[in-house]
Amino acid sequence: MFESFDALLLARLQFAFTVAFHFLFPAFTIGLASYLAVLNGMWLWTRNEAYLRLWKYWVKIFAVAFAMGVVSGLTMSYQFGTNWSVFADRTGPVLGPLMAYEVLTAFFLEAGFLGIMLFGREKVGDGLHMFACLMVAVGTAISASWILAVNSWMHTPAGYTVGANGQFLPLDWIAIIFNPSFLHRLAHTVTAAYLTTAFVVGGVGAYHLLKGRVGNPGVRTMFSMAMWMAAVVTPVQIFLGDSQGLNTLAHQPAKIAAIEGHYDSYPDGRTPLCLFGIPNAEARKLDYSICIPVIGNLILTHTLTDPVEGLDAFPLEDQPPVTLPFFAFRVMVGLGFLMLGVGLFSLYARFKGQLYSNRWLHRSALVMAPSGLVAVIAGWITTEVGRQPFTVYGVLRTADSVSPVGAPAVATSLIAYAIIYFIVFGAGVFYMFRLMKKPPQDAEPDVEDDEGPIRTAGVTPAMQTAKSANSPHPAE
Repeated sequence: MFESFDALLLARLQFAFTVAFHFLFPAFTIGLASYLAVLNGMWLWTRNEAYLRLWKYWVKIFAVAFAMGVVSGLTMSYQFGTNWSVFADRTGPVLGPLMAYEVLTAFFLEAGFLGIMLFGREKVGDGLHMFACLMVAVGTAISASWILAVNSWMHTPAGYTVGANGQFLPLDWIAIIFNPSFLHRLAHTVTAAYLTTAFVVGGVGAYHLLKGRVGNPGVRTMFSMAMWMAAVVTPVQIFLGDSQGLNTLAHQPAKIAAIEGHYDSYPDGRTPLCLFGIPNAEARKLDYSICIPVIGNLILTHTLTDPVEGLDAFPLEDQPPVTLPFFAFRVMVGLGFLMLGVGLFSLYARFKGQLYSNRWLHRSALVMAPSGLVAVIAGWITTEVGRQPFTVYGVLRTADSVSPVGAPAVATSLIAYAIIYFIVFGAGVFYMFRLMKKPPQDAEPDVEDDEGPIRTAGVTPAMQTAKSANSPHPAE
């Protein structure tokens, strides 16, 4: 029944499904590992119990997300051998060592200290435990660096030669690792991970504030810290996105043309900014377009005169598809400006003394909780689909990278992946939601939860009233 399907398309769908599913977990855990290190450091510095309770609250969620990220990532290396063996053979001399370095330097670092971080607080002392938290956070950042070095090289290959057998052979490892797009994409992606975590944490805090748990120090602390991140880091991320856009225009102009919906070139520099439209591949134009004249040139080139190439400047067989990058990019940018709006709203509410009482802010933060996850997937779609029809941009086509396997075999494994992923990882995500639904354990004797009051043993109302009166809430 699968003979009518194209094996190349199925292989691409399978890899897209598994990578997109996997990417959600590192996008969350990279930022969460650093957040846990900050919480632990604040606890050691201030000895404020709210930080310790928050650390214990989020470390459970981190452990589940980290485990799912590791497991979901294993299937991608499996697919290199089954569906993309030609790509693996051709690029192996360059990409193989980089992937190995990621395992040796990052994964082993994370795995070596993760147990101490999770279970060693009472066994190894505060200093070593803090060091373990830092090493896990550093390990996630190093892992992201190696993976982005690999992916960036596929977009802007450098430091290689092509051997007689068609393999890419390394000439300069510094040029390979620090290829032209690496630092731009590293900064943009890691910052996106921090924002993703901030909005998840802020959304959880907003949920509990809407439930009336404003007296919980942990809820107040997590919400305040998340809103600071939203207000401070979102403008930085917008700047980094602009920097990556300039880099992409320099090295992958066809991708920019697809993202912007520019079927035609603008040699006079009067490039419009198309806010919306429906790409029409047959007519090679944007239907129902809403465009602002000239502004596109200012955004893309930071000038009003430099020419901008459209898709007509490239051979038809080298042009990327337009629809997916066009809409995915607008989802990513739109969410970025909504994040900025929430951050500015939080600054206003903080200035007015309403950070914990403004229910419209809490509703906004709750709605925006998954925005970082959606934005990173939209950004990934923009980047990877915009690279087509190449796996290694400009030198190795996707059609020449696939394994000589039949469509039924690829379709069968794709169906198996989909079923297993939705069952196993769906259960893991459901469990994380259950953990998030409960408030951080605090010292209040009666904290109302959906299932009834949560009692804190040994703490009377009088004791709690006295303690609350003398203990300021952190991070306000």
